[in-house]
Amino acid sequence: MTQLAVNDLTFEVRESSRRKTLEITVDREGELVIAAPRGTDEQLLRDFVIEKRLWIYKKLAEKTERRRLLPRKEYVNGEGFLYLGRSYRLKRVPNDAQDAPLKLVAGRFQLREEALPDAREHFVRWYSARAADWLTAKVKEQSRRMGVEAAGVTVQDLGYRWGSCGKGNRVYFHWKTILLPRNIAEYVVVHELIHLHEPHHTPAFWRRLERAMPDYERRKAWLARHGIEVEGV
Repeated sequence: MTQLAVNDLTFEVRESSRRKTLEITVDREGELVIAAPRGTDEQLLRDFVIEKRLWIYKKLAEKTERRRLLPRKEYVNGEGFLYLGRSYRLKRVPNDAQDAPLKLVAGRFQLREEALPDAREHFVRWYSARAADWLTAKVKEQSRRMGVEAAGVTVQDLGYRWGSCGKGNRVYFHWKTILLPRNIAEYVVVHELIHLHEPHHTPAFWRRLERAMPDYERRKAWLARHGIEVEGV
């Protein structure tokens, strides 16, 4: 069983021989997931959902509200911008202070004053370039370890998805992946590389992911709870 429908709620069921308890998470996209010990009876899962349904509706409402209320960046001095899980303060500098519109210098993002009207675009380009380098290196490193071969890496805006695996074994990542902590970004990489073997989120997919990254559930839970926090760029 890979899916469970309870009234108006549909869950993806992820079973693991390592897991001893039931847990429900709400992913970044609002996807509902039940993590369960392998072989858990379906009625037990249904009873657990019914027991937790008020909590589930609350979490779905909170996620919708948080997305609506995400603060927009103002690009003022001292404002924080994430990069691999760390927050770096912004400093606006004179136009002749540096050759590029945006740089990370001595622990600060430096933005030329004349670049202010297009500040978001400059950040997106900067993040995308760093993400391409970092993620390509991680894909090569993890591919060797896992015995898979990706055809290439593309970084772009994927909407509410962190990554995807396309035709011809090419892997795609959202440029915002570079804002996540390193260990969480690594989870996104390994997750997509598993799709080279298992295209869908079947039990075989999760078993293979667990072998490649035994603590993947902890990382995925962090992403489900905190991933939305990187959206206000």
